[in-house]
Amino acid sequence: MRIRITAVAVVAVLAVTVVGCSTDKDGDAVSKPAKSAAPEASATADGGGEAKGTGIPPEPAGAERDAVLAAVRDVDATLTHDEDKAIDAARNQCASLDGGAKDPDHDAAQRFSYDGVTLTDEDGGHINFGLRKTLCPES
Repeated sequence: MRIRITAVAVVAVLAVTVVGCSTDKDGDAVSKPAKSAAPEASATADGGGEAKGTGIPPEPAGAERDAVLAAVRDVDATLTHDEDKAIDAARNQCASLDGGAKDPDHDAAQRFSYDGVTLTDEDGGHINFGLRKTLCPES
């Protein structure tokens, strides 16, 4: 999933870069500054703030972070071995939950299947339940 998002972002940046070039009156190429193709991505690159329009909540801290990790750990304790990775997956799953995904349980199972752990859609449902109680309550 992350590869697809990265590929789309790269293609978008390249498209903006190509479109941002033009020629002057003499036919010489003139480069115009390119606008960022993904302002939402840059807004969360440092972990600060919710990216507008993406449904990704700010990175949790303290007790809220502990609650999110506990919700994920309830499904499979090995998923929180890398806490930052688990938090990142949880934040991205909120976008799936709030974005009207066709099958958010499957999305969660795919998003949290890493480091040799493969989750079922039922596991994904449990993760979504925990995320709704902690990081991304239903709007």
